[in-house]
Amino acid sequence: PQYGLVFDAGSTHTALYIYRWPADKENGTGIVSQVEACTVPGPGISSYADSPAGAGASLKPCLDKAMKIVPAEQQRETPTYLGATAGMRLLREQNSTKAEQVFAEVAKAIGEYPVDFRGARILTGNEEGSFGWITVNYLLETLVKFSFAEKWEHPEDTEVLGALDLGGASTQITFQPGVTIEDKNTSVFFRLYGTNYSLYTHSYLCYGQTQALKMLLAALHQVPQPLQVSHPCYPKGYQENVTTAELYDSPCVRAPSTPSPTRVLTVTGTGDPAACSAAIQKLFNFSCGASRTCGFNGVYQPPVRGQFFAFAGFYYTFHFLNLTSQQSLNEVNSTVQTFCKKNWTELVKTFPQQKRHLHSYCPMAIYILTLLLDGYKFTEHTWSSIHFSQQAANTDIGWTLGFMLNFTNMIPTEALEHVKGQQPGLWAGAVSFIVLAILAGLVAILL
Repeated sequence: PQYGLVFDAGSTHTALYIYRWPADKENGTGIVSQVEACTVPGPGISSYADSPAGAGASLKPCLDKAMKIVPAEQQRETPTYLGATAGMRLLREQNSTKAEQVFAEVAKAIGEYPVDFRGARILTGNEEGSFGWITVNYLLETLVKFSFAEKWEHPEDTEVLGALDLGGASTQITFQPGVTIEDKNTSVFFRLYGTNYSLYTHSYLCYGQTQALKMLLAALHQVPQPLQVSHPCYPKGYQENVTTAELYDSPCVRAPSTPSPTRVLTVTGTGDPAACSAAIQKLFNFSCGASRTCGFNGVYQPPVRGQFFAFAGFYYTFHFLNLTSQQSLNEVNSTVQTFCKKNWTELVKTFPQQKRHLHSYCPMAIYILTLLLDGYKFTEHTWSSIHFSQQAANTDIGWTLGFMLNFTNMIPTEALEHVKGQQPGLWAGAVSFIVLAILAGLVAILL
């Protein structure tokens, strides 16, 4: 087998995915499998802006693990990539020099290992969305599948699936709309296995989980800067201290005119789901121009169509709330409302292992519902088309597999031909001989 390594350098953490495929299946499909996913210790690489060497050092435990999995004689031929997403997009916006220093250290660290390192780069939002779409459809065999006739065929009656991704700093929606895409900035075209796909894709920077929670807290922190913040999305009885420096350290969050970085804010949960929902709604602008359909903040989006896989942050929050089994929208709403009304003492008693993120499940659940229903315009009728999932075919769903398939040219543009063992002329001769032999036998029997 051959191997490939892809680092997913997200805004909150980095993970290394190790893939394997049979070397003799040139341009085959449905054969790349995930061998291992290794979580890099510590935060995302963008957090090392002031100490870039730490970003490189953080990758080494996972690289060491990969070197134990990939046979030594194959390591130098193992394509290795690092793709960074919205966390590094934000850092580049804030300070491009620091972003370059982080990348230099990351490249230096990977370069110390005997692999075919093909570079570290920041993915655009459209790439992140469309590679996630390729991953989902590749794994679920909607692009091509191996038929009973033992050949690769485009599944005639299978609709491709849409992809919904929620990271720490951005969220992506990608699907085949079935109408002409009016805004070319939201359009991406692929020719895969002889079939054309015209996709709608858009990435909303700042609308990932971590940044959305920051925007929410900043909105609740009213000027003139009171030191007390009432948070309707946090459970009653929960309290935390946040410095204004931490709160306003991102381009996603507009600082008041004179923030004092040393100020400490006391944030107190009030456990009020209705007020929480109203506060989250204010993070979006849902109005569209008169002449076109849109998602939110004035971004063009055709109506959602087909089945969707919702993964990453969408899955983790809904999995915690036991809402990944195709429950109806009514059931989802009532579960979220019940959870959001529980006080902090009750929650800690029920989920002692989850204490670190426990306070954020209510705001994230309400945020996800707002994003999907009001933002992406899913309705009560189309809600059932969303499948919350972490994996397909024993492989994590995300952009990394689609990225590797694309950059190693493992998905050909033209349809795969069924490889015959002999030249067409020999086959024709053999078939003719068999037909003539059968005819001669029948004539002999009749005579």
